[in-house]
Amino acid sequence: MKIAVLGGGNGSFAAAGDFALSGHEVRLWRRDADQVAAHRAAGTRILIKDHNGRHDVKLALVTTDMADAVDGTELILCPAPAFAQADIARLLAPHLRDGQVVFLPPATFGSMVFAQAARDASNHAKASFAETGTLPWLTRKHGPFEVAITIRAKRLPVGVFPLDQAPHALDVIGRAFPGVIEPCGDALSGALMNAGPIIHPPLIVMNAGPIEHFERWDIHKEGTQAAIRRVTDALDAERIAVREALGYDAPHFPLAHHYAKEGEIWMYGRGSHDRLTDSGDWRERIVLTEHRYMREDLRLGLSLLVSVAGLAGVATPLAKAFLSIGGAICGEDFARGGRTLGTLGLDNLGKAELLTLLRNGF
Repeated sequence: MKIAVLGGGNGSFAAAGDFALSGHEVRLWRRDADQVAAHRAAGTRILIKDHNGRHDVKLALVTTDMADAVDGTELILCPAPAFAQADIARLLAPHLRDGQVVFLPPATFGSMVFAQAARDASNHAKASFAETGTLPWLTRKHGPFEVAITIRAKRLPVGVFPLDQAPHALDVIGRAFPGVIEPCGDALSGALMNAGPIIHPPLIVMNAGPIEHFERWDIHKEGTQAAIRRVTDALDAERIAVREALGYDAPHFPLAHHYAKEGEIWMYGRGSHDRLTDSGDWRERIVLTEHRYMREDLRLGLSLLVSVAGLAGVATPLAKAFLSIGGAICGEDFARGGRTLGTLGLDNLGKAELLTLLRNGF
């Protein structure tokens, strides 16, 4: 199939390379003209390293032109950070066509951002927007055109906007991720599967001292201790309570399954945490005020969770606490400056009205 991948980060390169490795026609779009020129000069190739060795694959196109990137594609995948979504959505919006599926892994309710951008551009194409609970690859770039894939996801719960287009959207996404996709309802259900705002805020806030002390720190290894795990599980219980209050069914993919050696398999499958830490790729320099875990997962992800919890009538004391502490670390009011139903223009809707919008679209 023809697939467009948007962005130039770890996830985008893993996606572009892995899709090409699977035989798809892949076009990679990114804004950085110098990087695009360098990639073209290097033959528009990506080197993938995984447990099967090294794979040199060629992309069909690397471009800064959004129209060229998405023309005629069935699937448009955008793994860019949530804080980059609004700008990318505005660039994409005029070019969407009937039947195209925009897949955001994960998204912090970014499906609504992209759908609103299309509406605001007066583009009435029958496109659909979907999101899932995690990036489909545990991955890090090892060079400008080289990416290491440690884990490929085993289960991806996917929500679709509008829900009435889910059969088509899930079919398209499923052909790119065979045997992995699990429908979980509408796009808000998909957003409330996002693991990033659960796993990363406790790790980055409760490890703030060693993060600032050591040049490099692996929050998933030394930073993942029993006390922090207990807090993570309690924060995850708030997420699950919100899902249940909105009527979303299990499985809720509790983050505890990510670490478990038995029981239900989580999104990345058994043993993924150990393989992640063994790789060494997550021993990195973290600048607390700039890192994606803070700017995306905490600032945007937890503000969304708190906002939706308010609509659902669920208390989220831990999510609110991490928002306050993270904001204090960064000198900002994350509760006001994050992603909420208000900043998305949806705060005038009651629970039933919001669920109707999610089912039927604008």
